[in-house]
Amino acid sequence: MMNEKPALLCLDDETNNLDALERIFRKKYTVLKASTPLEAFNFLDQYKALPIIISDQRMPEITGVEFLEKSITTHPDTIRILLTGYTDIESVIESVNKGQIYRYLTKPWDTTDLLNTVNQAYEKFTLKNELKIKNQKLSEALDELQNLDKAKSQFMILINHELKTPLTSIISFSALLKETLLSEEQNLFTERIVKSADKLKKIIDDVLLIVKGEIDMIPVSKESVSLKSIIKNMPADMKAHMNQKQQNLVVNFEVAQMQTDAHILSTAMYRAIHNAIKFGSAQSDIQVVAEKQNEKVLISITNKGSNISEAVLNKMMKPFQLDENVMNHSVGMGLGLTICQTLIKALKGHMHIHNIENGVRVEFHLPN
Repeated sequence: MMNEKPALLCLDDETNNLDALERIFRKKYTVLKASTPLEAFNFLDQYKALPIIISDQRMPEITGVEFLEKSITTHPDTIRILLTGYTDIESVIESVNKGQIYRYLTKPWDTTDLLNTVNQAYEKFTLKNELKIKNQKLSEALDELQNLDKAKSQFMILINHELKTPLTSIISFSALLKETLLSEEQNLFTERIVKSADKLKKIIDDVLLIVKGEIDMIPVSKESVSLKSIIKNMPADMKAHMNQKQQNLVVNFEVAQMQTDAHILSTAMYRAIHNAIKFGSAQSDIQVVAEKQNEKVLISITNKGSNISEAVLNKMMKPFQLDENVMNHSVGMGLGLTICQTLIKALKGHMHIHNIENGVRVEFHLPN
C-alpha cells in the first residue's frame, strides 16, 4: 500500500498562481488550492495535521500574515511560507514576528528555490513531529519510572506492616513458649521456629535496605569514624567463625580516621569481611587495608580462595542472583555483596570486585 502524499495548502487570490503552484508540487504533495481565506479555513478544519501552508501576502479580505497568524491557533506545528511581491523590511519583520513564518519568498518566485524551500519545510515538520513523539514517549517513560518509585515505597510499607507485624508475633510468642515447661522434642521444635523466624527477619531487613537504597531513602550522617574501632568491635560470631577456620585478620590502615556514617560503613565492612571469612580458604590471611587514593579513601578486603568467573562477577552486583558453581560467593538469597554495594552507594562511593592471584578482593572507593 502506497503512503499518502503530505498535504500542502496554497492560498492565493490569483487562480493562475494556484495552478502554477499545483503543477510544481503535485508529484510529491496533495495540493489544496484556496482562492479565499474562507476556503483556506475550511481546509484547516478538514486537515488537523497539515505540514505546510503557502500564502500570498496581498489579498482583498485579509493579508497573508493575518491568515497565517490565525492558523497558529489550530495548527501550531505547521510550517508557514509567505509569498509577497513587496520587499519592504517592515512587511518582512511583521511576517516573521506575527505569522511565525519559516521563509518568505518574493514574486515572481524561482521554481527551484521554492521547491527546495518547501521540501526543507516538510523535512523540518517531520523532524518536529518525530521529536514530539519521542518527547511524549520519554514523558511516559518518566511517569512509569515515577510509578515504579511509588511502587517501591508501597512495597516497603507492605513489607513493614504485612510481614514484619506477624513475624514479630511469631518471635515474641516463641520466646514466651521457651519459658514454659517443654519436652525435649517440643524444645527442639521451638528452637527451630525461633531460628527460622530470625533468618526470615534478616532477609526482610536486607530486602528493605536494598529497596531503601534504590529510592535513596537511607539516612546518612557524618562523624569522625575510627577504622580500628570498627575492626575491634567486629561481631563475636564472625570472630568465632574466623578462629574455627584458623584464619588471620591482617589489618593495615594508612587512613585511621574518616568523616562518614559509622553505622553504614561498619555494616558494609562487616558484610564484606563475613563474606571473606565464609568463602576464604582455611588457615589463610584476610587482609583489610585502608589507604588514600587521590581525594578518596580505598578500603579493600582480600581473601584467599577460588577466583570468580566473569559471568558470575557480572551477576553478583544484582539482588537475588544465585550461582552455586564458583566460590559460592552468592549462596542463599545472594544479598551479601549487594547489601555492601547499596551501603557504599549511600555513602556516595562505589564498590568493585576483582579476581587476584588465588583470591578475591572487594574494594570500597569512598569520599573522605
